[in-house]
Amino acid sequence: MALTRSDLAKYPFTLDAAEFVKLLDLRIENLESDDYKPIVERAEERLRKALSDDWTKAEYSQLLEDVEIPDVEIPSFPLAVMMAAASGNEYIKRRYALFEAKRAYEIIRMEEKLEKILEIARAFDWKVRIVTEKVGGRKFDFALSLRDFLRNTGRFHEKEWKLVNKILLKGEVYLTKHEVSRLLQEEIQRRIERRLNPEFRPSLPESILERVERLKQEYSGKAEKAQLQRYPDSVVNEAFPPCISQMYGAAKSGSHLSHIERFALTSFLLNIGMKPEDVINLFRSSADFNERMTRYQVEHISGERGSRTRYVPPTCETLKTHGVCPVAEGFCGRFRHPLIYYRKKTGRLKSESTSS
Repeated sequence: MALTRSDLAKYPFTLDAAEFVKLLDLRIENLESDDYKPIVERAEERLRKALSDDWTKAEYSQLLEDVEIPDVEIPSFPLAVMMAAASGNEYIKRRYALFEAKRAYEIIRMEEKLEKILEIARAFDWKVRIVTEKVGGRKFDFALSLRDFLRNTGRFHEKEWKLVNKILLKGEVYLTKHEVSRLLQEEIQRRIERRLNPEFRPSLPESILERVERLKQEYSGKAEKAQLQRYPDSVVNEAFPPCISQMYGAAKSGSHLSHIERFALTSFLLNIGMKPEDVINLFRSSADFNERMTRYQVEHISGERGSRTRYVPPTCETLKTHGVCPVAEGFCGRFRHPLIYYRKKTGRLKSESTSS
């Protein structure tokens, strides 16, 4: 089933949409003309929505109304990408990629025809097919190649995404429409992020750059707030959640850590600012320490190798499921993730030191 123009407006990240934009013969140097004003304004609106706080399902769904004007909606997407890239602002770029990916997820999962989703998936070279028969007594919508499944679940640590909890037959993983939509969100976000890399700095007309600058100024407060919410420059051991403190102590003493503990500790330390080399040195006391293997694993988790994605530690619920949460009751109060606990604890420690 071929994608219609309305479909391309809903899914402007596809290669078919890019080909449609080429046929329109839009030229960057002409963007200042009145003919292109609706496209420019729609591109700016996309960025504003990405930077706003009302990321609700209703907000994503409301964007479906815009597909009625595909000649504006489709080219507004690559222009918005160029504007985000031209901002040179990591906060703007990160928010835009995430927003478009989440928007696509909400729209894809509302698709009634599985054939449409199949076309979108194949735009990313997925080896996927529609499933009509029940498997293991359960109804599925798609069968996806194991390779494509693993490539898109690298950042997922919830137990439902573990391969052991999926049906795998003849190199295919059986999935629901909802699950495929979520995996496509990962693909879409990565594709947009690649187009927002530092090397891609388009030469936009002055009037477009002025719009970008106004956006930067308008949302500078949010960007600064996001920056302040990051972790301290130095690692604060006193702010470690109980699980990480236990793992950290075990690693320093050379005690054995399970695979999930090694991953959780490594990803946690890298995310709060510890250098990969320092993390590698932490494991040197281990009896089975292998520098080549440890270095590869640490650099892979840090995003310096492989998919270039920095992994985050599992949630508290996942750690408890694996039996590595030392807290008998609850998840350290109201926190559900080790990084959230650390950020809040460092903030509290800073306030206490200032007031004392």
